[in-house]
Amino acid sequence: MKRGSTLFLKITVFLMAAPILVLCVLLSIWLVQEMPKYFPELVPFRYLALIGIYLSAIAYFIALFQAYKLLNYIDSNKAFADTSITALKNIKYCAITISGIYVIGLPFIYQVADLDDAPGLMVIGLVIIFASLVIAVFAAVLQRLLQEVIHIKTENEFTV
Repeated sequence: MKRGSTLFLKITVFLMAAPILVLCVLLSIWLVQEMPKYFPELVPFRYLALIGIYLSAIAYFIALFQAYKLLNYIDSNKAFADTSITALKNIKYCAITISGIYVIGLPFIYQVADLDDAPGLMVIGLVIIFASLVIAVFAAVLQRLLQEVIHIKTENEFTV
C-alpha cells in the first residue's frame, strides 16, 4: 500500500483534536470565572464538571492517538496484526469511558438545563453518550472481525 494513502484520514484525526482542545480551554475558563455569576446554585459542582470534561477529553485524545496508530499500521502493511487489535480494543474502552462519564454527569447537565431553561443541553449530553456507544460497538465489531481474519491468515500460513 502506498505510504500516503491514509494521509487524508490522518489530517482528519488532527482536525478532530483541535476543536476539542480549544473547547476544553474555553470551557474551563468559563466554569471557573463565569459560572458563579449565572448559576450560583451549582458553584460547588463546577470542579466536578471540570474533572468530568477533562477525563472525557483525555479518553478522546487517547482514542484519536490509537486511531492514528492504526492508520500508521495500515500504511506500513501491518494492519492484520495483534497491534491493530490492541488499538481497536483501546478505542472501544475509551468510547465506553466517555459514555460512562457523561452518564454519570447527566444529572449535572439536567440541573444546568433546568436552571437555564435549555432542554437542548440534555439532548447534547444524550448525543455524546449514544455516539460514544456506537463507536464502541463499531470498534468491538471491527476488533472481532480482525481477530477472525488474523486467525484465518495464520491457518492458511500453516497449511501452505
